[in-house]
Formats: sequence, C-alpha cells, structure tokens
Amino acid sequence: MKITALALATVAAFAAAAVHAEDTLKKIADRGKISVSYREASVPFSYVVGAEQPVGYSVDITKAIISAVRARVNKPVLEIEWVPVTSQNRIPLLANGTIDLECGSTTNNIARGKDVDFAVNYFYTGNRLLAKKASKIRDYGDLAGKTVATTTGSTNGQVMRRMAKDKGLDFNILLGKDHNESMLLVENDRAVAFAMDDVLLYGLAAGAKNPAEWEIVAEAVAVEPYACMLRKDDPKFKKLVDGVIGGLMKSGEFEKIYNKWYTQPIPPKGINLKLPMNQQLRENLKALSDKPAA
Repeated sequence: MKITALALATVAAFAAAAVHAEDTLKKIADRGKISVSYREASVPFSYVVGAEQPVGYSVDITKAIISAVRARVNKPVLEIEWVPVTSQNRIPLLANGTIDLECGSTTNNIARGKDVDFAVNYFYTGNRLLAKKASKIRDYGDLAGKTVATTTGSTNGQVMRRMAKDKGLDFNILLGKDHNESMLLVENDRAVAFAMDDVLLYGLAAGAKNPAEWEIVAEAVAVEPYACMLRKDDPKFKKLVDGVIGGLMKSGEFEKIYNKWYTQPIPPKGINLKLPMNQQLRENLKALSDKPAA
C-alpha cells in the first residue's frame, strides 16, 4: 500500500506527540529541577504570606507530590522552582512546559480536559457571591440592572452569563485580573458583588481589612471539582500524582491537611474559615475519582 507524504507527516506528528507526552519525569530528571505553580491570592489553597514561600492546602499537596517525584527520579536534592500563575495563564504555562504541575484552585471540567489532564479531585465547591452587608445583595436576582465582578480565566464568568440568560437577569460582568482585583472592584463600589467559588470567597472575606463588612450570599450553584493539572497524555506522571493524592486520602493524612487549612486558624491573621469537609469530597476519599464537571 502506498503511503502518502501527508500520511507520513501525520504519523510523525503523532509519534512526536507521544514522545512529548511521556516527557515530564524524564524532563525533571534531566534538568534536576521540578517547576511547580502557586497562586498569589487563592486563600487557603495557595497564597503568599509576606516575602516567604507560598503556603496553603494545595501547596501542601504539591510538596507531597514533589517528595514522590524526588524518590522516583532518585534525586534527593531535586531543585524546586515555584512559578506564580494566574487564572488566565496557568494552562498555557503548563502546556508549553514552563511548569510541570499546577495544584491550586482549578476546576476540573470537560472543556479544560481537551488541553490538559487532571489528577484525583481534591476539593468540591460551588459559585456564590461575596458582597458588602450594606449592599443588601442576598441572591442572584438582586443583581438585576447592576454590575457583578468575577476573575478573568475562571469558569465563574461562564456560570454568571448562563444564569443571566436563563433567568432573564440584565446585569453587567466586570473582570478582574485576579481575585484580589475582583474583590477590589466591589470594595470600590464598581461592582455590587464578586461571583466566585465559595471557598475562595470565604478566604478573601477572612483576610479583608474589615471581615465583618462582608458576607457570602446566594445559593451555591454549579458545584464543581478542583484538581491538580498535568500535561495532556502523560500516564506515568498522572499515575504518580494520583498515587500520592490517593495515598494521602487512604491513610487519613489528607483529612489532616484539610483540617489544617479549613477548620483551624491559618496565616497571616490566624482566622478560622470553619469550613468542614463537604459530602462530595468525603465520598471521593473512597472513590478517588477524577471525573470532571460538565
């Protein structure tokens, strides 16, 4: 059978992709360095306190994965490069090899699954609103004719646009470049509420200059899982990451990490979010599912 130039090119492209897909552990071993992401203001997942290294729930999980990678590539002094990412650039930086792993507050959904792979889901959250108590915003219907803020690159903008259309609510959406800027839009009265995953809103409210000024309102909608992101089609690395997270869940260590960040005082102000583990996450301690949201 005659093989055309196009067919050969196609085979070569797939072969190149396959080689690239297996590269993460080898890349780390060859460089003697792993590059991992952090968020600057995703409390309590991943955030910066002063000039120190990032801290948080996702950061603790990242460190557990790094330990497993260090053992796998047999490099006890493996260098760790912490790279700041935003909602907008986290997927491109992972896909182009700038970072090897992204554990933060990233929703695992079908659309993103076309570009990246996700590990076992390690959190479940829903879209709610952060508003000033004085604004008297209590539910989504109160946004009619007003402006609501959300963050560029997050799934929450899609949720709010769909809600505006389905419920016939005529509100404007204003995008902040990160969560702090989105909250500032509300603080400066350019928007009446900040639509975001509820757990992030609890963290932002707890860290505000005057926490008593703020409240999280409205029913949680579009409950979605969070998970660590990996480069697409890298089964060896995914197996390692899933093994670490699954191992933490089976051993009980995962629940200790959860309680450290959600039911105990956290830096920098020692505020307790008082957010017990929800049923979806508790069930996934046994299921170890990486199922995406729609």
